[in-house]
Amino acid sequence: MTEAYDVVSTTETAYNNDLINTILAAGISTMIISCLIGILMIVCYWILFNKAKKHGWAAIVPFYNSYVMFDIAFGNGILFLLMFVPIVNIVFSIMMCFKFATAFGKGTGFGFGLLFLPVVFYPILAFGSSKYVGVK
Repeated sequence: MTEAYDVVSTTETAYNNDLINTILAAGISTMIISCLIGILMIVCYWILFNKAKKHGWAAIVPFYNSYVMFDIAFGNGILFLLMFVPIVNIVFSIMMCFKFATAFGKGTGFGFGLLFLPVVFYPILAFGSSKYVGVK
């Protein structure tokens, strides 16, 4: 009777170890992919800031990068403080995508791309032939 218990216990332990290893592998994979996407976005912001004649290193400085993005999009960087106001922050982040696209000579469709697929459209904007045309 002890032998049957040991077999079940060993099988359950092996199953639990496989489950833990699968969860751990998924977590590590997600973390690596997230870090790579973060690095890609920093590089894209750096290039876009340089295209707009701003300091590229601003892409890695918290809050200052938001100031620079709002300065590029709206012409007034201090508007980034509105991101701290509930509900208003949602409206201004949506507006910022469209204004940012316009500042680089792109249209409304590209603004929707920046809003819904930033990982795809910011690299297109950064590595493409778009030029900074300014705030309109």
